[in-house]
Amino acid sequence: MIPLAEIERAREVLRGTAVRTPLLRLNAPELDAEVYLKLENLQPIGAFKIRGAYNAIKQAPPEAIAGGVVTASTGNMAQGVAWSARALGVPATIVVPDNAPQTKLDAIARLGGQVVKVSYDEWWQTLVESRAEGIEGFFVHPVQDEPVMAGNGTIGLEILEDLPDPDLVIVPWGGGGLFTGIASAIRQLRPQTKLVAADPATGAAVSAAVAAGGEPVEVAFAPSFVDGAGARMLLPTVWAHARELLDDAFAITLDETAEAIRFLASRARIVAEGAGALSTAAVLSDRVRGGKIVCVVSGGNIEASTLATILRGETPG
Repeated sequence: MIPLAEIERAREVLRGTAVRTPLLRLNAPELDAEVYLKLENLQPIGAFKIRGAYNAIKQAPPEAIAGGVVTASTGNMAQGVAWSARALGVPATIVVPDNAPQTKLDAIARLGGQVVKVSYDEWWQTLVESRAEGIEGFFVHPVQDEPVMAGNGTIGLEILEDLPDPDLVIVPWGGGGLFTGIASAIRQLRPQTKLVAADPATGAAVSAAVAAGGEPVEVAFAPSFVDGAGARMLLPTVWAHARELLDDAFAITLDETAEAIRFLASRARIVAEGAGALSTAAVLSDRVRGGKIVCVVSGGNIEASTLATILRGETPG
């Protein structure tokens, strides 16, 4: 669990940088619950990652970042690091898997980040080792660095300020850093709130761990339009924090995710990327019902062609 004092400190670091995003009541009387959406898609980079990236880089010693910063990301953390590096006047290098969506690569370039493409296996190894072979610079892990998770935890503070008594908070699970940060804040301030993760069925590592009694297991992984979530294995450092906070996890199918994206667009005029729609999909699929439910919409950076396919009623292959 990330200490509440570190999350509060992150909030001060982020003041004037990250947007304090709204908590929107979803107008859906057919759902057997009060559903609220935490709209992190409204951040300057279109995703929550600016919180952890800026907090980690800003709190690093100036001499550590003088030569530049490095991260490994499918896109959103890349934008968070590139945005933060530009704001602080240092270069950024981003290691991306070769299936990273072009929309996110274009955004990295606009922010001045240098992109290095590698295979998915090489990219995953970079995450495991917290270093990029042959690339110098201060490495900002997209998931497991404590300052990153503390920055993410500021979302939990905002949720409770706007809705002091949620019964359930559902958080998309990519690598677990978002869940761990938010859950750490909420567990320390309102321990009776249940905390649930949602991951894609194409890489449902956290759901598999819950089903296995809390023991990490390797799962099949297939790249999909839900590019910001899912993995074949849990990161041990993150899981050590998260397992004490997690009440349950749901593996969301691609069809359910696409339906949630359509629902958010048509009913709330909200554009969510695949990972960002996972939490809403859990509610729409009747996995949870009743009470006050908060769904974290983690980002909205989706390819225009992918969104068009989904809005036509199809699920991208």
